Amino acid sequence: MRTAVIVQARAKSTRLPGKALLPLGKGTVLSEVLDRCAAIPGADVVCCAIPDGNDDDAVAAEAEAVGAQVVRGDERDVLARYLKAARALNADVVLRVTSDCPLIDPALCGEVLAERTRSNADYACNNMPRLFPHGLDCEAFTTSALARADINAATPREREHVTPWLRESNEISRTAVAGPGGAATRYRWTLDYPEDYELLRTLFAKLPNPAPTAWQEILDIVESIPGLTEINRQHHAA
Repeated sequence: MRTAVIVQARAKSTRLPGKALLPLGKGTVLSEVLDRCAAIPGADVVCCAIPDGNDDDAVAAEAEAVGAQVVRGDERDVLARYLKAARALNADVVLRVTSDCPLIDPALCGEVLAERTRSNADYACNNMPRLFPHGLDCEAFTTSALARADINAATPREREHVTPWLRESNEISRTAVAGPGGAATRYRWTLDYPEDYELLRTLFAKLPNPAPTAWQEILDIVESIPGLTEINRQHHAA
């Protein structure tokens, strides 16, 4: 079984244009995501799925610079872009990560992959329901299930967000890794707004070198920085 971590990324963003290439840590937001994905246990290859067109050439160049494979496809039909990447990589299983999650935890992603294998499920995730900090989200699914989604998903929402059909269809078997809930659910570590970037930039400046990847260690550091979580509090429900 060949497992591909596929990270969707693009230059355009309505709320925070160019967010994938913003400086963060020792590189960019995208390089932080891809470096962490390369450490996921059970992953055979890391790929960045990027839209066609010159607008995203810089994103493709950044992904290649940190050693990721690049597959380009339709900008709006992200589901089709994922399937194209999975097939180009000869992947049997895909782990989906988005490029706005620079604190993605490799070990937690590995748990999701292992849970899908253990359950022999079509689909696995760590956010049904969301019981981890927002920004640790990942989803694992078979390429065959993704192909079924490509045939059956018809709405713009299903095509753009890749996995709604997999998460909702009665034809798909699902499993999930449960988070701790409680206080952990209050934290927002994803990048969508300027305030999210301010929080992440402040946090990364406080991380030791090398930076920890375990989300529990990150949480301890977050809680030790006075006022940090107030920076993006207005977006916590997003």
